[in-house]
Amino acid sequence: MKLAFLFPGQGAQTVGMGRTLAEKHAAAREVFAIADRVLGFPLTRMCWDGPEAELKQTLHAQPALLTHSVAALRLLELAGVRPAWVAGHSLGEYSACVAAGALTFEDALTLVHRRGDLMYRSGIERTGTMAAILGMSAAAVAEVCAEASAAGIVVPANFNAPGQIVISGEVAGVEKACEIAKAKGARRAIRLEVSGAFHSPLMESAAHGLAASLDATEFRDPSCPVVSNVTAAPIVRGAELRESLKRQLLGAVRWEDSMRWLLAQAPEAFVEVGTGKVLRGLLRTMDPGARALGADDPDSLAAALVALGHAASAGGVPS
Repeated sequence: MKLAFLFPGQGAQTVGMGRTLAEKHAAAREVFAIADRVLGFPLTRMCWDGPEAELKQTLHAQPALLTHSVAALRLLELAGVRPAWVAGHSLGEYSACVAAGALTFEDALTLVHRRGDLMYRSGIERTGTMAAILGMSAAAVAEVCAEASAAGIVVPANFNAPGQIVISGEVAGVEKACEIAKAKGARRAIRLEVSGAFHSPLMESAAHGLAASLDATEFRDPSCPVVSNVTAAPIVRGAELRESLKRQLLGAVRWEDSMRWLLAQAPEAFVEVGTGKVLRGLLRTMDPGARALGADDPDSLAAALVALGHAASAGGVPS
């Protein structure tokens, strides 16, 4: 089957993530063990037991989400399920690169831990925030940001779905943009609980530091196209993936355009690999009829494999 794998980004993390998958399947347990070994701290304990305040910190949430996604990915691979295309939301693009064989899991772990630390530090150096604007078009939100920029830097950061756009920047700029958006008819303008102004010019120091780490990391040509966040276009060369990830911290996540490109390829199903259901929800706002499955825990994994016709009688994958 021609499948598109989708990988979640920061914000999807939750205490207990990956526990039942690892308890049931040795291959998933090994992924968590590798993460603990590479990172040098007990990420597994943090994922499974919390505390929540510790897990949601940027430098922990990012490797946690990557690890859960790769644990689920390994089980799909064991069942013979592989993607024709991959895409990941922000942080999830690193998981997508692992799925496509462009990055090793170990290298991706090192990069996302470094990425999370740099983003957190940038948030301290240049205080910023983000907000979700609901019920306005992309063009209207761009106009709102331009008008509000007199109060402080503010830009569109995530084009998630029709009428669901996240803005990012200096606190005063974001607050002003929220006021203007409400006055112009936005259904809601919601401040997000984040440690910095991600995907905005305030991440410049983080982007610079991450670029050096990306340059020091081997990228291979992917086995399938990786849909880039910043261009919403497929990438089939490792060197281009590296450059895309360099641009990502400062550029907007063009998720809606990425999904529309994938929908145009007519995949037989989308599989959200890892924590939560956010990406399936966004997809359904664009195409309610799109076949979307999940691989989060043993039950959703088994259901996905049955739906895809793989190893249904064996319960999915070897334990």
